[in-house]
Amino acid sequence: MASNLSLYNSLSRIKQPFEPIHEGHVGMYVCGPTVYGDAHLGHARAAITFDTLFRYLTHLGYKVRYVRNITDVGHLEHDSDDGEDKIQKKARLEQLEPMEVVQFYLNRYHDDMKRLNVLPPSIEPHASGHIIEQIEYIKKILEAGYAYESNGSVYFDVPKYNQDHPYGKLSGRNIDDMISATRELDGQDEKHSPLDFALWKKASPEHIMHWPSPWGEGFPGWHLECSTMGEKYLGETFDIHGGGLDLLFPHHECEIAQSVAAQGHDAVKYWVHNNMITIDGKKMGKSYNNFITLEQFFSGDHPLLEGPVSPMVIRFFILQAHYRGLLDFSYPALMASEKALQKLTDTYRRLGSLLPAEKSTIEVPDFMSLAYEAMDDDMNTPKVISILFDASKIINSASAGEVKLSKNDITKLRNLFDIFLINLLGMNIGSESEGGNATKAYEGAVDLLMEIRKNAKAQKDWTTSDLIRDRLSNLGFDIKDTKNGVEWSVK
Repeated sequence: MASNLSLYNSLSRIKQPFEPIHEGHVGMYVCGPTVYGDAHLGHARAAITFDTLFRYLTHLGYKVRYVRNITDVGHLEHDSDDGEDKIQKKARLEQLEPMEVVQFYLNRYHDDMKRLNVLPPSIEPHASGHIIEQIEYIKKILEAGYAYESNGSVYFDVPKYNQDHPYGKLSGRNIDDMISATRELDGQDEKHSPLDFALWKKASPEHIMHWPSPWGEGFPGWHLECSTMGEKYLGETFDIHGGGLDLLFPHHECEIAQSVAAQGHDAVKYWVHNNMITIDGKKMGKSYNNFITLEQFFSGDHPLLEGPVSPMVIRFFILQAHYRGLLDFSYPALMASEKALQKLTDTYRRLGSLLPAEKSTIEVPDFMSLAYEAMDDDMNTPKVISILFDASKIINSASAGEVKLSKNDITKLRNLFDIFLINLLGMNIGSESEGGNATKAYEGAVDLLMEIRKNAKAQKDWTTSDLIRDRLSNLGFDIKDTKNGVEWSVK
């Protein structure tokens, strides 16, 4: 088993061995959803990416504290310091309490994650539940001299911070270029610089969600919650901070500045970002109004879909691409993933019925080591999947009677699929998320037909035998007569 995990470190733009700050213990913080609407495919990619990382670190023997926050206050429209809070806007339009909106969509998000077989985090803190901690964090930044109060709001002083610490080191941006690009905004609001961002915003009279503070009634800025809750649950320094690539700037850049200003040092050792999902080359997301919700995938109720899509097909589709690469959605690509997953599922079922020989007639490669190497190489799940397909060729050949496998080789192959397909890639084959008892009944019914056909052939009842084969073929099954018996799969 591999002992290291090479992660992409966005800060240095290189891959390096994963070395936890505290031996055997890993602190991982991931930016969770802003719960004001249904989750879409982009949310699924982030959740599945870090679920896979969580699974792998745990599998390697690390004790992982996985924190995934819930943004339920302070996330303003257009992700700026202006506009209406997204959850408050939803509450106003639907005539609900803001926390009603939060709970409704959080329940739906949790249901979606369960169907995608995403494991729950160790801790799931809400921004609204940590207002006191955020106020105290702001005080630290003010005391350090990197923030200022203005008209009841508190802003982070980016130019002053940049004099002592490089602002933009995560995204590779230059502050002079950023100021030049936004210079026309100077003097138009209460900030000293257009680059300054809100730590605390004064609440307008109509603002529903607000709390008392030393600077007046208001609410925390969006960037602040992650710095505050990361420190509270993982300490001043922790191992991994993850999120979508769209959060790299400004959100994560602001987090770095906040933690350095408050603590005097960086809080995060490794930054890990999953890339976006596009549709026709354009980012899929709520702001572009081109997204497909997970519920629409599950029900098939969307113009771009021709029918319901299994949660495991969505998970497999996402893992077929490297988490740092762009993933372009199309229905044909999704259906190709469905066929590929079905092939691996069929192989996994055949693997369970293989009869061992005294000795293997071929040399079986060390697929297990190859798969670990792929996971250690920046969590290369596409490579893992290709290794599973290479192993499938041998398994299917053995099932067809073309080669023989020893008990030891069959055990190794079964462990390969159990560890990587089921555990690490999280393919919940034949489980409740994929139909539960209905799936077992379906497979049992087909096996029963195979047994009836076998008996018919033994009695030379070719009419019944051919009828079963032909009818199943017309229904989309592939029936093969092999030396070891009859094999079936879905075409």
